[in-house]
Amino acid sequence: MVKILEKSVNLAFPLGHHLHCMIAQIPNHLRQVEIGYAITDPEEKWRQVKGILDLVTAGEGNLKKLHFLMLPEASVPFARFDDMLHAIDSGFRPNTVTMFGVEHVPLRTYRELLERFREDNADAIPAVDKDIDSGALKEMPVNWCCVAVKEASGKLRVFLEAKTHPFHGEEFLDKFHDLYRGRHFYLFRSQPSCFNFMALICLDYLYRDLYSSNIKQIIDHVDSLYLRSRQGLDTLFVIQCNPKPEHAVYREVVSGFYGEYLEDFPGVRETVTVFGNASDETTLEGSAPQGGYGVSSVVISRRHKLAKVKMREFVTDDFSGAPVCRLRFGTGTRVFYINLPLHHELDPRTSRVPLKVHSIMRWTEEGNWVKITAEDMAGGYEIGQES
Repeated sequence: MVKILEKSVNLAFPLGHHLHCMIAQIPNHLRQVEIGYAITDPEEKWRQVKGILDLVTAGEGNLKKLHFLMLPEASVPFARFDDMLHAIDSGFRPNTVTMFGVEHVPLRTYRELLERFREDNADAIPAVDKDIDSGALKEMPVNWCCVAVKEASGKLRVFLEAKTHPFHGEEFLDKFHDLYRGRHFYLFRSQPSCFNFMALICLDYLYRDLYSSNIKQIIDHVDSLYLRSRQGLDTLFVIQCNPKPEHAVYREVVSGFYGEYLEDFPGVRETVTVFGNASDETTLEGSAPQGGYGVSSVVISRRHKLAKVKMREFVTDDFSGAPVCRLRFGTGTRVFYINLPLHHELDPRTSRVPLKVHSIMRWTEEGNWVKITAEDMAGGYEIGQES
């Protein structure tokens, strides 16, 4: 099974105040190439991504308070990887974490990137070298993501993870098309904030074999951390390019994560799970249009309280009876700016809502991100089929 590597990062988040998160629900247009899948419109995609980075850099309004930015799986052209890091390093404010998926690269290239950023990824290299020594093809495609942490000091740290779970694009007799299986997840422990978080890629949230599962391994590791330090997992980010984000198996895993069935899991009791998906304009070569992308969401324990809301851009629900409260967005190309709830149970004497939507932006034909007005959001319920 995958190994969980704890990493200390210097993030000085404001104590006693909620943190802010931006979810970029943008489309992916992917085509099959010799090495996995590639973005069909890299310049247009970079224009869209760069527009989001410019929003964060400008910091108009309360965007200066942004702490977490997440983009979908496989959403950044590899040719723009260095441009992405440069934009974060030169323009983002300290205490900012950016999570983004990058288009597939060969295992050889992924290994070179781990070496390039060895200072932050040294613990991940031995497992990759062991796979290569055991016969893993260096031409195997790798579906990977980057977690770029701009610390309180202004130093940029770069962490890389490879997806551990296969996907339907691997359904070929030709072994060459199989994805490389990642061997590690990072558990980031922020100091002095005492804020802990992780980032997974899509189906890594679900992956299990006959003996264990990724999510159960995370729970066990975090519970051990809780017993050692009384710190749990504050937020779990899941970046996706998922045509079925509301599949029943997601509800089952969410229920197991938050529900007390055979034992209580104190380390994840107050975890906030953020699912950031690609939008409904996403296309995958060789696959019939699904129409099911989108529906990014934020899930919290039912110990918190969310009012029942149905608006044009988002709704609240319990994910078909799961022991959670969920804020569920629509399917269109959007940027959602929200706060993450404080990580403790609410005082029962207060009516304060723990989760708020600060703004929602849409992509225009002119190539700009513009805010959706309150009047537009208050319109009819058009989020799509309910779970």
